[in-house]
Amino acid sequence: MIELLLATAVLLGALSFFEPCTIATHTLFAVRASHAPGARRWRSLAALWLSRSLLLASLLVLLVTLFSAPDWGPWLPGIALALMATLYLVSRYVYIPVPHLAFHRLLPGGSRLPQSLQLGLTLPACTLPLFVIIAALAVQLDSLSWAALAGWLFASLFTLPVAVASSTGIGTSGRRFLDRAARTSPWLTATLLYGAALVLVLQQVDLDAETLRASLQQITPAGIGLAFLAGFVFSFNPVSFAAIPVVLAYVTRAHEPRRALRQGGAFILGLILTHVVLGVAAALGGDWVRGIMGRQWGLLLGPLLILLGLVWPGWLKLRLPWLSLRARRVSGSGGAFLLAIPFSVAICPFCAPALLIILTASAAIGSVGWGFTLLLAFAVGRSIPILLGAWSMGWLESLRFLSQRQHLLEIIGGILLIASGLYLLNEYFLIVGYS
Repeated sequence: MIELLLATAVLLGALSFFEPCTIATHTLFAVRASHAPGARRWRSLAALWLSRSLLLASLLVLLVTLFSAPDWGPWLPGIALALMATLYLVSRYVYIPVPHLAFHRLLPGGSRLPQSLQLGLTLPACTLPLFVIIAALAVQLDSLSWAALAGWLFASLFTLPVAVASSTGIGTSGRRFLDRAARTSPWLTATLLYGAALVLVLQQVDLDAETLRASLQQITPAGIGLAFLAGFVFSFNPVSFAAIPVVLAYVTRAHEPRRALRQGGAFILGLILTHVVLGVAAALGGDWVRGIMGRQWGLLLGPLLILLGLVWPGWLKLRLPWLSLRARRVSGSGGAFLLAIPFSVAICPFCAPALLIILTASAAIGSVGWGFTLLLAFAVGRSIPILLGAWSMGWLESLRFLSQRQHLLEIIGGILLIASGLYLLNEYFLIVGYS
């Protein structure tokens, strides 16, 4: 619990600077500080850091003193995090009147304090939910010393980007980066909160084979939810991760999140469509569908991934004059869509039980609609990590720092593809055993 509190304080503290309602004021402060003489600049930064550290550490210590560790129950923490994430997304389109907590106004003459102290003694509205999470963890731990340390870490990581910007200045590229960060941070925050909420929910859900089989024997909303959770959980395994570098290979040259999402979305569309077709076929009496699942797909995908890995960074150039064909990078949405089809059935021993159980349930009930819905939910669960990876890479590629190192990224992508291909071949031949 201590490690979780401190790690969360560091992560959310760093993220707080980039929230839309804080980045503008802090950037303005950093610009002014960068033009001040050295001694005055560091005095302002020290005042900001010390006042913020004292405020946040004191607030956490006070909360731990006033409240005892509550019994949150199995579902409340996950629901609360999901609601916070939703608020971050809604705030991108609708103004939510949440005030800043300006504690300096409680002091006599607080409005006349230096800007550094006013900034340090204010808890901005968009960072308030993040601080509430730290407060909840601190109250649960029920330790004054660890609460104070968490407040200091949150304040320090919140202030660190201001110190860096004040020391180095903010040029044109820096302003572009901060502008993108301000637009992106609510989505990143919401993603992290949804992910944490899902992890908490998954801890309360039993996804073993017997539970999954029993839940899918009847047409209920709970069965759909379990199919989605099974797809999401089983996306975190080596063979499923092999799909992610393929998508990233398609979006490595996207240079913008929108194109990355479009091409990653094409891959996901192919994956979802293939799953749905399998579910409908199983519902129509196609028990043969289960027979196409297995390690034999490694014979197809393994060499294909290795070939893509050699072509992508330019290590292999194939020229066939009699066909006027030259191997080149495939960057279109159509190629991503087609490659997703074999990946949909290229599953590993970790994934096979869940998918086969779902297909068996579809065949046993014999309902086309139920088979369609179950496999759709399973495929959507599998797709979420892939889509997030594609979007993240597209955003990173738009940064000037990384775009200047394009060839290095191509080499890394090629190595990932080759490693994924070798893994799939090993799944078939079992050259290297698993413990």
